[in-house]
Amino acid sequence: MPADTAFMDKLTALCKRRGFIYQSSEIYGGIGGFWDYGPLGVELKRNIKDLWWHDMVTNPPTGPDGHEVEMVGVDCSIIMNPKVWEASGHATGFADPMVDCRECKKRFREDQIWSVNLYIPGELDEDVFKKALEGARTLAFRIGVGHPIDSPGWVASSVADSVQQVIEALPALLRSAAKKLDRADLRSGKVTETRADSGRGLFRLALRGGASLLGVVGQGRQFLHEDKSRPRPCPECFGELTEARSFNLMFKTYVGAVEDASAQAYLRPETAQGIFVNYKNVLDTTRVKVPFGIAQVGKSFRNEINPRNYTFRSREFEQMEIEFFCHEADSMEWYEFWRKVRYNWYVNLGLKSEKLRLRDQGPEELAHYSKACADIEYLFPFSDEFQELEGVAHRGNFDLTQHQKFSGKDLTYFDDEAWQRDKDQFADDKDGEHRPPAGIGGEHRPPAGIDAEHRPPAGKEAGGTPTLPGGAAAPSRRRTPDEEKAAKNAPPYRFLPTVIEPSAGADRAALAFLCEAYCEDQAPDDKGAMQTRVVMKFHPKLAPIKVAIFPLVKKEGMPDIAQAIYKDAKKHVTAFYDDKGAVGRRYRRQDEAGTPFCITVDGDTLKDGTVTIRDRDTLAQIRVHKDQVVAWLKEKLAM
Repeated sequence: MPADTAFMDKLTALCKRRGFIYQSSEIYGGIGGFWDYGPLGVELKRNIKDLWWHDMVTNPPTGPDGHEVEMVGVDCSIIMNPKVWEASGHATGFADPMVDCRECKKRFREDQIWSVNLYIPGELDEDVFKKALEGARTLAFRIGVGHPIDSPGWVASSVADSVQQVIEALPALLRSAAKKLDRADLRSGKVTETRADSGRGLFRLALRGGASLLGVVGQGRQFLHEDKSRPRPCPECFGELTEARSFNLMFKTYVGAVEDASAQAYLRPETAQGIFVNYKNVLDTTRVKVPFGIAQVGKSFRNEINPRNYTFRSREFEQMEIEFFCHEADSMEWYEFWRKVRYNWYVNLGLKSEKLRLRDQGPEELAHYSKACADIEYLFPFSDEFQELEGVAHRGNFDLTQHQKFSGKDLTYFDDEAWQRDKDQFADDKDGEHRPPAGIGGEHRPPAGIDAEHRPPAGKEAGGTPTLPGGAAAPSRRRTPDEEKAAKNAPPYRFLPTVIEPSAGADRAALAFLCEAYCEDQAPDDKGAMQTRVVMKFHPKLAPIKVAIFPLVKKEGMPDIAQAIYKDAKKHVTAFYDDKGAVGRRYRRQDEAGTPFCITVDGDTLKDGTVTIRDRDTLAQIRVHKDQVVAWLKEKLAM
């Protein structure tokens, strides 16, 4: 599906006009990658965060074990000890390849630059080109070897999220290249026979007189035969780009009065590490037991080289993250659980179209420590490909292992319940004979979640020999305190838990809900004529304003009744009072704000005490007694 730039233009205009989202520091020309939320936007985003917290922490779901998930929250500082980022790998590995233009001085991520090559077709090239268009992708980039126009090198470059966006922009790109290269034939060429997949593109450029050139679109240098004496052109000015170099994405700052290396610190690039370094504190100060989760909502910062696509890729953003700690043997079951729970959360709040999907990452995408990872993705209008909304990752015990190593602190978890249940198998009776494990003469059930390698002894059949962990025969002598201590401090009783991480972005969620809610339909105006209206069809729980109250006219006591209803309603929900302009215009303003219900005090209210309640989506109107309005709203909003 091609990107819908017209839709994004309308949405961003609405967000500015109605106070959802503003450009940060706009009166000074703005600042790239930073956004402010206006009166409606802050309510929308707060509703998203509050619902997430309620559904994941305050009232968590029932887990696969049939018990309510145990979840607690933390709120960690934005600036942490720099050693945290050494342990997590961010200090050395959290970087993107960056190139600069030597002329216009603009900076780009190398992996976001798509380059265009044109070749004079030869006999072999034409045959390969046809096969490539038919689907033989592996042959595509042998086209034109030795037959470039003018001299080997790139013709044009573009910054884009996908090859399809470059294909769609080819006419404009080639016109710019023709002007720069002084090639009139390119300026009048027509792009035909295009083919594009996720990482490459082909096209033919038909020239006047019947001749044609073969075109290749791709990323990086690995598959195009480039003469390095002619560097790729800058996507903005066709100037020369530098060689790529690593660019760390963390914002640096200094703690204290002196700005030297000893005072250097960073704004956190993610909230997860604050949870990991406080994991032991949570264990020591609460009664949580594995499996359990720690949740956090908070700001993170990444110095993106090219922030773009409205609020989707920003330099300051807010995350909603859970680190869920469990036994390794149960980890895939918990992974599947969180994968499903988090996807359904978006569906239940209104992302029900074909634009939402759940995609499992392939083996080549996984981090070295991860068994599985699923991306909850949304097809935003600015892109022709699905983009990540949230990730659910099986992280193993990598993070706790790293922090244990770098801090020198013991971060293992001791399963006291399992030890109390099984400790008798490691003790002797007073006569010096080994006491058999619990379960001798019957089946011994290991602690839930313990893998086969570390299961406690299975005991023995009646008359058999007791066994120890690992299957060895139990000695008949009394076990020493050191041996008992060693058993107690080894798996399955003491271990580093495995982590499942559902990580969501509050800003990306807000943008997805805005995109999904935007709708244009037909509705009658004050005179009954059908007019196009813009309406934001938010789920009622997400709507920034839940109810608007209007007096039909500002006389006959109607404003007093409307004000009384408003004051009563706002004790329970976000309400808005409006008595300015025709009631039809007031409806339209609330439609654009996404308000699900509008209440009008009219002439009948003065007679029988009932008010009109109008539904945003269906435009249906019902009458409810003014004294029952709040109860009616609570029922509809499931409060």
